Amino acid sequence: MPMPSYNKVILGLELSFKTDAEPGRVENAKALVEERYRLLNPGGKNLSKEKVLTFVALGLADDLIMANQRLAEMEEKLDKILRKIKVPDLP
Repeated sequence: MPMPSYNKVILGLELSFKTDAEPGRVENAKALVEERYRLLNPGGKNLSKEKVLTFVALGLADDLIMANQRLAEMEEKLDKILRKIKVPDLP
């Protein structure tokens, strides 16, 4: 099954790409980038688009790092709980 193609305008930039992500995920990602951009550059101040997009990328990268860290912590806690409640094998 071929990957779907998308043509999107994001922050005035026309992008064409392929991804196996569902259309809803693509739209949610687009909306998140655009919202972060608006938060970092309210009213279209004199910051260059490249600089603001770099800040957006850094913020999203930090969110991913923190989410991965929280996931690892939760997996560790879950593993400890599972080891505590594990029933020994019966003969």
